[in-house]
Amino acid sequence: MSGLDANLLSSPFGLFVDSASSLYIADWGNNRIQKWLAGASNGTTVAGQENGTSGLSSSELYLAAGVLVDSSGNMYVADTWNHRIQLWASGATFGTTVAGTGAPGSANNELNLPYGIARDTSTGTLYIADANNHRVMRYLSGAASGTVVAGGNGPGTNTSQLYAPVSIYFEASSNSLVICNYIGNNIVRWVLGASSWTLIAGDINGASGSTSTLLNQPIGMTVDYLGNVYVADAVNFRIQLFLAGQSNGTTIAGVTGISGTNSTLLGIPYALTLDSQLNLYVADTGNNRVLMFGRF
Repeated sequence: MSGLDANLLSSPFGLFVDSASSLYIADWGNNRIQKWLAGASNGTTVAGQENGTSGLSSSELYLAAGVLVDSSGNMYVADTWNHRIQLWASGATFGTTVAGTGAPGSANNELNLPYGIARDTSTGTLYIADANNHRVMRYLSGAASGTVVAGGNGPGTNTSQLYAPVSIYFEASSNSLVICNYIGNNIVRWVLGASSWTLIAGDINGASGSTSTLLNQPIGMTVDYLGNVYVADAVNFRIQLFLAGQSNGTTIAGVTGISGTNSTLLGIPYALTLDSQLNLYVADTGNNRVLMFGRF
């Protein structure tokens, strides 16, 4: 059930777990970010309006899809339909725009439907999945504009292109971005400084499917410290685990091709994240809930 009450969500999207095991949820349909303390049965609004009002002011959000929190408690929000990234300092009641202008565009200081965000914790550099521009932007700490570091060559399935990138992960050990191509139906790796990607999972030509090697509109993705890749394979109603270096995925949550509301089924999962113990949190978006699965 969806709703505005503190114990309810409306189409939850991006997730983040901090060092205290608090869960931050981009409550997409309610235009707010909810923080759930470990073990709590209710969330608290920490960005956007508690009543779900959308808008462009510094205290409002509009279909915000991504969230991450730094070690100081500062929160970065992909304010998707406002085409900007907002920084909410710890305890603040308003955000400051650190990327984008509030209007869609393709210049280096503009974004068009930013969804996923990642951060290099050693430098403060932000990486933004600029979905409708089919590119990933890099914003150095404090910069007023960004640099294209992946894609930017129009939508498509060539190795120099991205196709609606919606989720990204910065892997410091390989100095690369792992990118989820929503329309491209694949997960790719783009080494920073390279001009093309290599395939991790899904079809190199963008074909969709439900076998162990294929994906169907993947939306969320994350990577663990071993290099294993977890994918929210949305239209297949499942979570796929691709062990490092393997192209065959294993279904670890949901049942391929079957949606539902019981504890073993998913209803269009949009996002996922891991905590420090490798417990997996899944935004079961179609069911307006977040599920946790123990370490696999």
